[in-house]
Formats: sequence, C-alpha cells, structure tokens
Amino acid sequence: MPTISDVARAAGVSMSTVSYVLSGRRPISAETQARVKAAIAELGYHPHAGARALASSRTSVLALVVPLRVDVSVPVIMQFVTAVVTAARTYNHDVLLLTKDEGTAGLERVAGATMVDALILMDVERDDVRIPALGRLKQPSVLIGFPDDAAGIACVDLDFAATAAECLGHLAGHGHTRIALVGPSPAVYERGTTYASRFLGGFTEAAERLGLETVAHPCEPGVRGVRDCLAQIDAELPGVSALVVHNEEALPPLLEELRANGRRVPQDLSIVAVCPRDVAVGLPVRLTSADIPAHEVGTIAVETAMNLLDGRRTPGTRLVPPTIIERDSCATHHEEISASPG
Repeated sequence: MPTISDVARAAGVSMSTVSYVLSGRRPISAETQARVKAAIAELGYHPHAGARALASSRTSVLALVVPLRVDVSVPVIMQFVTAVVTAARTYNHDVLLLTKDEGTAGLERVAGATMVDALILMDVERDDVRIPALGRLKQPSVLIGFPDDAAGIACVDLDFAATAAECLGHLAGHGHTRIALVGPSPAVYERGTTYASRFLGGFTEAAERLGLETVAHPCEPGVRGVRDCLAQIDAELPGVSALVVHNEEALPPLLEELRANGRRVPQDLSIVAVCPRDVAVGLPVRLTSADIPAHEVGTIAVETAMNLLDGRRTPGTRLVPPTIIERDSCATHHEEISASPG
C-alpha cells in the first residue's frame, strides 16, 4: 500500500505539504496541489480516515454496532444491516460494522480515532453498559432499541408491546381464548434484551385486558428446545388452540414437530409469528405474521443520525406501529360446548 511518504517523493514535496493539501489547514499553491493530487491518483493512495476528516470535520462513515451473539438470528440482523447501508448511501456515507461483543471498547476505539461521524447501536439491553459511554463521545448516536433509561438518547424500534397486543387481538378475533407465547431463548431474557421484555409485557397486559388464558415460555433453539417448550405449554395450558411465536429460529423445527405429532396448522393449532415477511412465506405453511420492519427502522435510524449531525432536533423516541399480515396459519376456533344431560 502506498504511503504519504511515497506521495511526497512522487510529487517532489515534503510529507507535511502532502498533509496540508489533504487537510486544507494551510494555503498551498495551485501548482503544488495539482502535483500532489496527481501523485495521489497515480499511486492509488488512500489517506487515513482521521486525515480525510480534518478538512471537512466529517469522515462520511457511520458505525453500526451489532454484537453477533450465539442467540441472535443472523439473517434477521442482516436485514437491518442492509437497511442501514442502503440508507447511508443516500447520504454518501459508508458503514463500519462492529460485530464483536466488547462492551464500550469498540465505541471508544472508533470514536476516539475519529473514524466515524455517528454511531447506531443494536441489541440494546435494559441496563446497557454502552449507554453511559455514549455521553462521553463527541459523535451523536442512535439506538435501535430502548434501554430502561432512554432520557436524552435518540431511539427507534418496532413497538413490540403493541405488536404483542395485536397478535393476541388477531387470534382472539378468530375465537381463540387459550393462547401460548413461544418466546426467544432464555439467554435473551436473562441478559435483559429489551425487545423481548417489551413484547412479553405487552403480551401479558393484552391477555389480561382481553380475558384470555395464556402461558409464556422461552424456547431454546433447535428441535429439542422446541419439543420441551411445546411439552411445557401443553402441560400448563390444556386445550391450547393458538401460538404466538416470537422466535424466528424456532419456526422451522416447530412446524416440523407439530407435523410429526399429527397437529395440523391451522386446523388443530393456529399460529401468528413475529418475523420478516420472507421468513413467514418461506415455510411449509405460509404464516400469518407481524412483520419485523427492518427496512423502515434502519432507514429512520440513519435519518435520525444525519439530522443529529446537521444539528437538527429529532424526536427522542420513534416507535414503528405493528402490521399483521393474514396468510394461511390462522383458523376460526369454536369452543366445544358440552351437551346438557336430559
């Protein structure tokens, strides 16, 4: 890779002159600037992000911080990544993806080296250790998710509490009164990931309001986890007629387990899933679903970051309302009524 020393040698100037041409911090003659720029083009030299930033105070790079933990759905995460990258390009920005689960270290590293203009954080926890660090950074930040204390922080996400209520309302409208939640893996709840707790809270509140009999269980990924989860549900809620599945990874083994046990969807068990549309339509049964609006959420996050960069005020929180799409996995349920003797 060519260095600033190579550029200086090719242009016949000092390295400091090359630096001044790049930064614009001192006036350099048009002739000298032309020689330096010609040498840069000929050698294919790419200055360090910090050097590029000096002239404009911008790097034209956004950081997207998304720890790839073992219990996250990578295909779903990548939909958010694609949305952020696509939206960033409309502002002539690139995206630096940080996937290591390293707490505040990654934030401080890229911000301290002036590598990015702003940061977007995903997989937010209730007491997220990264939140206090954001206040110490000079770059603005946006969360995809909501910590317990979101004061002074720009946040955007799907309204998971409202989504849970919509799922239950949809099933109740089909006559279902015994409904179970197949939730994310136990680890997601244990580390306080807020989308899971917000959904569970919305599910519990809506069940009480609608007068439904419900149970909720986390579900480990894989066939065994699905099997254990279904066994717990059947033991605790006999006669369950519908499931709300808030676990994309569980959907394929869940449908296979139901098929193997002779339980037909939707004739014997109705399902509403919370997942992206491509997941809902790519399974053996096209699932009625609450969409995960990755494109909309990612786009709003980038727009918010750019507004903050430009000094424009933005709403502190943005909750995207849920959308339920009816497909083939919900059927009307009729409660069995015992005939009176005589």
